[in-house]
Amino acid sequence: MKKNMGPVDRILRSIVAITLIALYIFDVITGTIGIVLVVFASIMLLSSIIGNCPPYSLMGINTCKKKE
Repeated sequence: MKKNMGPVDRILRSIVAITLIALYIFDVITGTIGIVLVVFASIMLLSSIIGNCPPYSLMGINTCKKKE
């Protein structure tokens, strides 16, 4: 799988995802919206770890500077 996310993009996604998960754990965000946001944050965190974002591939976006 080709990487299409640069380091800044990956770090920002990780920070946002961890923040959303922490808000849910500390009961700042609750209910159905909290569960939806945790699922969304988990997907964001997984894509930042892998370095590939499927919507980026569909739209032809590549924030990764290296050629692979």
